[in-house]
Formats: sequence, structure tokens, C-alpha cells
Amino acid sequence: MTASSTNQETDVTTGATVWLTGLPSAGKTTIAHELAARLREQGRRVEVLDGDEIREFLSAGLGFSREDRHTNVQRIGFVAELLARNGVTALVPVIAPYADSRDAVRKRHGANGTPYVEVHVATPVEVCSVRDVKGLYAKQAAGELTGLTGVDDPYEEPETPDLRIESQNQTVQESAASVFALLSERGLL
Repeated sequence: MTASSTNQETDVTTGATVWLTGLPSAGKTTIAHELAARLREQGRRVEVLDGDEIREFLSAGLGFSREDRHTNVQRIGFVAELLARNGVTALVPVIAPYADSRDAVRKRHGANGTPYVEVHVATPVEVCSVRDVKGLYAKQAAGELTGLTGVDDPYEEPETPDLRIESQNQTVQESAASVFALLSERGLL
């Protein structure tokens, strides 16, 4: 090993996965991007693994059955753990409606000794349907869409997340600050 490769290895900071789960339009992605900006200001390497982008590029062809949703979550979890293991803070704003899928991702991280933080963006469905960022709730109400998580498809809330955010009661900046504080408290900054 050369001196320069030794320096590169010791310069790698601890990565972590921050999994933001919640209903559609809960604020997951908005909080993730706000947090990413704060972390970058601190000199952290950060990637936001947006659920919509992952579906388009990594999980194209998957539907929204329970099995396909599980496969999608496992793929995202694999990429997040790989990034985190290599010093990147992976922010993952993904609905991930099933507890067993999220638990499998947490276990993968644990098996590899990779820090994992689960944040439940616990915005009530009534607030999400008013925000309706992608028009999903309106399409569901008009009968143009079925299988909407939290409306006519299940969402299993995390029982013991590392952090629960009620985004309707605070600003995006306050929400991001609470996740930032948790990461700092856990020595992940």
C-alpha cells in the first residue's frame, strides 16, 4: 500500500443511510433535499435516492404489487447500504409501505455494520391529500387510480422509528434540523 492510498482510506468519513418513510406527499423528498444541503455545507458526501427516480432507472418494469414494492425497496436498500458503507450519507425518501421490507433493509445494514436511521415522516393522510404534490389523491378520488398507499392500499407505520416527524407542525427547515441533530447525536456527522 502506498502512502497516498493509506491517506485516502483514512480520509473516508462514516457514511449512513437515513430512510425517510411516509405517505405520498408527506414531505419526505423535500426534507431530504433540505437535509442534503445542510450536510453538504458541513462537507459531507451526500446522495438523495429519490423513490421516483429509482423506479424510473433501477426498478423500471416493476408494478405496485406487494412483491414488486418489496423488490423495489430491497434494491434501494442495497444501493443505500453500498453508498453508506463507502462514506456517503444516503438519504432515502421512499414510501416503503411494508414493515417487513423496511426491516430487511435495516438488517442488511446491521449485517454489514453500516449505520441506519429510520425517520417516519408521519404526516396525516388528510394533510397529504391537500398537498397532493403529484395529483395522486385527486386521481384516486376521481376513480382514475387504485392502490394508493394509505388510502386503498396499506401503509404500515413504523412502530419504533429512530425519529418521528410531524411535518404539518413544523417547517421543512425544522424537520431537516431534527434529523441533522439525530445524526450529530449518533456521531454520524
